[in-house]
Amino acid sequence: MSDQEPAPAPPVAPARPHPDATRRSDRSRRAIYAAALALVSEVGYPRTTIEGIAARAGVGKQTIYRWWSSKADVLLEAFLDLGEQAARAAGQDPAAQAIPDTGDLAADLRAVLRATVDELCDPRFEAPSRALAAEGLVDEQLGREFVAKLLDPSLQLYVDRLRAAQDAGQIRPDVDPRIALELFVSPLAQRWLQRTAPLSHAYTDTLVEYALYGLVPR
Repeated sequence: MSDQEPAPAPPVAPARPHPDATRRSDRSRRAIYAAALALVSEVGYPRTTIEGIAARAGVGKQTIYRWWSSKADVLLEAFLDLGEQAARAAGQDPAAQAIPDTGDLAADLRAVLRATVDELCDPRFEAPSRALAAEGLVDEQLGREFVAKLLDPSLQLYVDRLRAAQDAGQIRPDVDPRIALELFVSPLAQRWLQRTAPLSHAYTDTLVEYALYGLVPR
């Protein structure tokens, strides 16, 4: 046998971590959300295309079609995500939102309607909101999804708060909360959609006053 020391084994290169497909998909998805929202704000809904969203997001067109069937679907999901991100930034749980119950129904309604005005006038929300509302009128499927995923959950928050007020004896027990909420929500939506007049906190405060206390002399 030879006295020569055996040659050291060559160093083993560390194993490369496997790409995280979940992280990559989430990164692409968020880039697509951002691109869709930005394009709608910049060029409007009619000129926003799947190709434009893909180019802006830096992904292939087929990546978008793998997850969504149309630009309307992309925009709706991006808008819902925008709302969830805004809630988290405000320290709220998107899955557990509710209209605050301070015991003062008028004050609680004024607060939530003022916040609604602020959101409707926020450029981040205004363009996609208008695009979805308008497109939902001509695209029946999108309209149903818009109502089911966005409008109905929001309106249910009002129903819950009004029912709590009924339990506390603050409004008549025979009032239908689903109809009652339309006294202040519907005028606000109409003014915003049709731009019949400016939105303001003073306007929504007046809606609450008229809805809760009526128009007849007291």
